[in-house]
Amino acid sequence: MKDFLISQAQTETTVLVALITQTQNERKTNEYLDELAFLAETAGAEVVKKFTQRIDIANAVTYVGKGKLQEIKEYVSEHDIGMVIFDDELSAKQIRNIEKELQVKILDRTSLILDIFAMRAQTANAKTQVELAQYKYMLPRLTRLWTHLERQGGGSGSARGGSVGLRGPGETQLEMDKRIILSRMALLKEQLVQIDKQKATQRKNRGRLIHVALIGYTNVGKSTLMNLLAKSEVFAEDKLFATLDTTVRRVIIDNLPFLLSDTVGFIRKLPTDLIESFKSTLDEVREADLLLHVVDISHPGFEEQIEIVNKTLVDIGSTDKPSILIFNKIDAYTYVEKAFDDLTPRTKENLTLEELTKTWPAKLNENSIFISARDKTNLEELKNLIYAKVKELHVQRFPYNDFLYQMYEGL
Repeated sequence: MKDFLISQAQTETTVLVALITQTQNERKTNEYLDELAFLAETAGAEVVKKFTQRIDIANAVTYVGKGKLQEIKEYVSEHDIGMVIFDDELSAKQIRNIEKELQVKILDRTSLILDIFAMRAQTANAKTQVELAQYKYMLPRLTRLWTHLERQGGGSGSARGGSVGLRGPGETQLEMDKRIILSRMALLKEQLVQIDKQKATQRKNRGRLIHVALIGYTNVGKSTLMNLLAKSEVFAEDKLFATLDTTVRRVIIDNLPFLLSDTVGFIRKLPTDLIESFKSTLDEVREADLLLHVVDISHPGFEEQIEIVNKTLVDIGSTDKPSILIFNKIDAYTYVEKAFDDLTPRTKENLTLEELTKTWPAKLNENSIFISARDKTNLEELKNLIYAKVKELHVQRFPYNDFLYQMYEGL
């Protein structure tokens, strides 16, 4: 994606829009808006206001109702806002109609995530995967996109830097049509086939060491944990999608070697076909022998994040693997005691950390552990748990390896 990427976005002011529906209550909507704000800030935008509307289902024409759209329009005009971001994937018709009414840049959740992918991609592999994902998203929205970009005037590939949502393909070649994009997508797919072959060869050349993969929702601390276990310097940052390229390290715990990989974080509402653009990255998960599912226990929606990761594993065919559930960030967990009348069906909100530690291991047959990667709390206990699992897999893989048995007996 040469000339498509920039290192840092210029700051843009934006407002966020989300719906409270029959299937998404106010609490969940506010939680999702907080995540969307984090995404926007990661992309370089400044969030100044959040709009919500109660509605049964999204308006097929303008996403929100006419009155709410007018309210947003007045605020955007009065405060000179340059961008509005919606917390769902919008259709081409919705984007066109909203843009016509508001007269500012319109992004949806998917385009924002792809923009962050573009900003984070460092290797040729990641850049190729991101570019293909962006074209997949762009293809059904071509007519709207060219009109939008012409009004924006120029693209983010210029020397002046770029703006949120314009870091992808197309910003400097407005005349690109569907035929050209399809041709480009075919070329990218061919490149990814070659990359997949190279990656497969690399995995084969690693030998028969047990392969352990760190997985989880984005920004749960996978890279920090990778650094602790592998004693390496993998890039870790308190931002969404800080890791886009897969990193593999050789780790030794008590003389027992294995391979540990750090993978791209999952996130809700990311279409499966876009996830599949990262096939070579996800192959690290598919071919892993053991999954370390890292969870941010301090996040109010950690249970839903677990469900999203598990659903993604189903989508990519990786549910049949042994796993350890690692509840990270216990140092950031907060407990607020509530009166009985204030309790909600989400009773875990009124559980202490000690109560949680007793609840989850019971559900998972003790295949879970509570840690703080930042404070290194229970890190040795985690290493012991990983060691036991990797040793078990080693014995299964090398049942007649005298050397391994001698090594275990001496430990």
